[in-house]
Amino acid sequence: MPQTQSKIFGISRHRLTTDGEGVTTLVAFTGCPLRCKYCLNKASWEPEKARRYTPEQLFEEVKIDQLYFLATHGGVTFGGGEPLLQVDFIKEFRALCGQQWQILAETSLNVPFGNVQALDAVLDGYIVDIKDFNPKIYLAYTGKEIDLALKNLEWILLHGDPKRVKVRVPHIPEFNTDGDVSKSVESLKAMGVTDIDEFHYIIR
Repeated sequence: MPQTQSKIFGISRHRLTTDGEGVTTLVAFTGCPLRCKYCLNKASWEPEKARRYTPEQLFEEVKIDQLYFLATHGGVTFGGGEPLLQVDFIKEFRALCGQQWQILAETSLNVPFGNVQALDAVLDGYIVDIKDFNPKIYLAYTGKEIDLALKNLEWILLHGDPKRVKVRVPHIPEFNTDGDVSKSVESLKAMGVTDIDEFHYIIR
């Protein structure tokens, strides 16, 4: 039976409270359904520049920081790209590391609903990147419709503790206004999101 493999373009260790609680290692997959105009990780669009890993190979590489993970309630945050496209890989990785590490996903949630259902019990939390609640702004910025992302977010909030979900809402130059961001924040609160990170993109 062939081993599960995924392409990973970055592994960043010793991140402190930026991608979840405690000390985390950020693992960035290639592959993304969005084409955001100011994408910070365009390397995720170029799979030829990534290295193939099996879950076992990744576990052997990141377990060097297990003591930090356990002492600080940290662990591994999968990002990218879009980690929720890597269902089998993440499930197999969880089986290797057990329940002691925190496993989070930085995600747009613009993925098939079945992927979210398959990984929800595996993940300890989500860092969700909702660019803007306005469908026209979201489409103009990402190249995709927002409906699927909102459906998945609603399901996650209804099927677990909403406190496990952080949603990031950016001020995007030339795409949304402060008023647009305020509307997005109010919509998220109405859905039951309690942890909202509002920030500004710095475009160079």
